[in-house]
Amino acid sequence: MDELIPLSDATLDRLNVARPRYDRTGLTPGIVHIGVGNFHRAHQAWYLHRLMQVGIAQDWAIIGAGVRPYDAEMREKLRAQDCLTTLITLDPDQVSAEVVGSMIDYLPIQENNAALIRAMANPAIRIVAMTVTESGYYVDPITGGFDAAHPDIKFDAANPASPRTAFGAIVAALRLRREAGIGPFTGMSCDNLQGNGAILRQTVISLARLTDPDLADWIAANVSFPNSMVDCIAPATGPKELALAHEFGIRDAAVVTHERFRQWVIEDDFCAGRPDWDQVGATFSDDVHAYETMKIRILNAGHQVLANAGEILGIETISGCMAHPLIRAFFAKVQRTEIAPTVAPVPDKTPAEYVELIETRFANPRIVDTTRRVAFDGSARHTGFVLPILRDQLAAGNPVDGLALAEALWARMCAGTRENGTRIAENDPCWSDLVKAAQAARERPAAWLEQPRIYGDLAQSPRFADAFCRWLPQIWSDGCEAALTEYCQADRSHAEL
Repeated sequence: MDELIPLSDATLDRLNVARPRYDRTGLTPGIVHIGVGNFHRAHQAWYLHRLMQVGIAQDWAIIGAGVRPYDAEMREKLRAQDCLTTLITLDPDQVSAEVVGSMIDYLPIQENNAALIRAMANPAIRIVAMTVTESGYYVDPITGGFDAAHPDIKFDAANPASPRTAFGAIVAALRLRREAGIGPFTGMSCDNLQGNGAILRQTVISLARLTDPDLADWIAANVSFPNSMVDCIAPATGPKELALAHEFGIRDAAVVTHERFRQWVIEDDFCAGRPDWDQVGATFSDDVHAYETMKIRILNAGHQVLANAGEILGIETISGCMAHPLIRAFFAKVQRTEIAPTVAPVPDKTPAEYVELIETRFANPRIVDTTRRVAFDGSARHTGFVLPILRDQLAAGNPVDGLALAEALWARMCAGTRENGTRIAENDPCWSDLVKAAQAARERPAAWLEQPRIYGDLAQSPRFADAFCRWLPQIWSDGCEAALTEYCQADRSHAEL
């Protein structure tokens, strides 16, 4: 192989892949994005890059940001290569690459978030976007309200000029803009949360109200928080992904691999303007909820249906789970009989068609999406993705046997060992509590359901609790595959959608 070309502005002309056709020196910032992970760079940054490729949105360039110490490593990698990223598309039939250049800087990571606050207070910034994970919005899992008792929130309320969280920094920046007579920016969540804009609005306004009720009222009256739905599988980067960049002759310390499929549906509610993302495939819609319900329930809940069984059986990837006949059959039956019936169609897509699309995407062997990554933070993902479906099914008097099995598989996984005896490493912010509950549930299955921050009143539902308490002992005594077999063979005559 020829010598690898280190990715930078100076080397772009030497690359044999698609690359920015625009003059990056002429870009000016319009967006601060907090949480510059693989998903953001494969998704939102790509849509903006595509606009720049056709000569527009040159004043909407992204400034990256983070609020956690571990973000400093990504900042160092990206700034060393002029904030460029190689995106490698992993299609089953073809692998291709392009370099994206819509990000022009990455702010320093500071405990008091001073640089982030200054950047967001700049009137040139008209959108502050974020991907900070589903569990990062300080939402009480039982009430759905703002978690004012969280230590991070208490700290920010006591130190509003030097906050610890992204939301405290947003409030501080909006305070500076208001004091300077500068208009607000739009706050845009790009996380997998139902009503993510409404949740971001709740967090920001509630935090502001703890220290400055007048500012909270101003934010409520002036700042836009559009809901959005985002979708693109972008696995974590490891040695294999870095080696793929090498195959294209590029040395990129922050390469991103992703599937070809992308979707972005956004409410057109921007108080300070926006790029014309719809010109490059995004959808502006007044009914984001219908799209996000389809995606969150079929894809995100479907991920949890697959990953916990995969972890128990030692299957390392989601495509590997789909290649396992029993797990795939379990996935297909739960989707068609218990998940899809709770989803309404959207323009050009029925729930049944979307299930087929997800099955194809999940089975793509080129996408090395690990079961560990998908199973991470199950305490947020089950409560956010799976349990709302379970509640709807119970309310409608519809089947919940498969969803109960999915919850039993999660409980078995959280015991911390696979069926082959290997250890499952800590994989949840609440891991120690989950392990304790899972081990107690081995002797008394209902102990798992007695976690009020997760299950609330679901523990009192006889149809769900009885099914769960039947499945979990069977998984422990006979094994995961035996339970999957029994579920898949039961009532084979169910109607297809």
